[in-house]
Amino acid sequence: MTAKKIMIIDNEEGLCHMMEAVLMDDGHAVRSFTDPLAAVETFRPGTWDLVISDIKMPGIDGLEVLQRIKAVDPKIPVIMITAFATVEMSIQALRHGAYDMLTKPFEPDELLFRVRNALDHNQLLSENQLLRQELAGKFNFDNIIGASGSLQKLLDKVEKVAIRDTSVLITGESGTGKELIAQAIHYNSPRRDGRFIAINCGAIPESVLESELFGHKKGAFTGATSDRDGLLKAADGGTLFLDEIGNLPLNVQKTLLRFLQEREFLRVGETEPTQVDARLISATNSDLADEVDRGTFREDFYYRLNVINLHMPPLRERRPDIPLLAAHFISQQNKEFGTGVKGLSPEAQQAACSFSWPGNIRQLKNVIEACMTIETEERITLETLSQFIEVEGSGSSEADYNDALARFEIDYLQQLIRAANGNIEEAAQKAGMNMATIYRKMKKHGLKREDVI
Repeated sequence: MTAKKIMIIDNEEGLCHMMEAVLMDDGHAVRSFTDPLAAVETFRPGTWDLVISDIKMPGIDGLEVLQRIKAVDPKIPVIMITAFATVEMSIQALRHGAYDMLTKPFEPDELLFRVRNALDHNQLLSENQLLRQELAGKFNFDNIIGASGSLQKLLDKVEKVAIRDTSVLITGESGTGKELIAQAIHYNSPRRDGRFIAINCGAIPESVLESELFGHKKGAFTGATSDRDGLLKAADGGTLFLDEIGNLPLNVQKTLLRFLQEREFLRVGETEPTQVDARLISATNSDLADEVDRGTFREDFYYRLNVINLHMPPLRERRPDIPLLAAHFISQQNKEFGTGVKGLSPEAQQAACSFSWPGNIRQLKNVIEACMTIETEERITLETLSQFIEVEGSGSSEADYNDALARFEIDYLQQLIRAANGNIEEAAQKAGMNMATIYRKMKKHGLKREDVI
């Protein structure tokens, strides 16, 4: 464990010396105070990693010390020591923010155990805070790539929507970046410290979708061997993103409608409602209004979802953004694989800007990755690019593109599975896909894990 700075406050000088010796032998920097008032006056936020304080002391007692320290640095863990531990005293200390209670007399090993737990807990809290800050930065509006007028107009709307806790429906073709917008809304909203949970409604079998979303009670159906919370409960305090919501069966739409109206729902097999505070953001690449007319989507549910509509423009309507996005994806690949590709050649860039990109941003990203896999020049050439998209006058066809992309996909899957030693879950995490997608692509190309590794 990295050395931490620990403050000890106890009017018993001998006990201070004992704790000092034990903690310094464990590699920590320790300073003891027998005068609690002097300790409190010395304490500064960010200077200490842990405080250990006795409760019964002359001058000011340990509970007052605890309150004063927590007022200055609310996040610092404090361990309270007492020779007269009672339930009431322990509750009072914990209510005032104490991390743990240590009863005298105690062995050095017990002291070290409590100290390590407190420091590990604080380290975890710090890492979670850094992760939240990193995610908030990653999904900051400034980090959504593009300068086209249509995108900037959309982002202006997203910024206003983020702070208002209302339902949002994001529409647009497949591959336009709908989930990225949903993440931007979450991480720039008051719910940013809660979880962002995404689910693709079209990737989960209808038979288990209701249980996945809402959870179930033990014995609700064959195989329900224990109570289970669903994804909606897991998103409590945060945001649940439902991608391809047009695939939801009508019975699930009914339950979600009740949640949007009452903020509660019934788990499968349960009669008492579960209350959850979660924001719902949904997305679709289909026309839900048409599905309402056909009777495959509830009209009341549609209007509840579509309080705010954000439409993602296709990439062909954002042509000025294509060079920026290509440069971004090239930079990502360079960082990941240690390569030094400088960008697209002028001819390749012109061809990329002229192409219609039916698969939108996702297709552009995959094509850039494929080009960089085989490119030998310092820039991606037109010759390389034409192997993956149809370039005017190149003689390439859509069939050529599909064949090239299939070859790339097979090679990429094989590399992923080998790098993960056949662990499909790990391979999916590395690729940023779910396991179902990996298995579907393996089946599509006739790949077997045992043959790859």
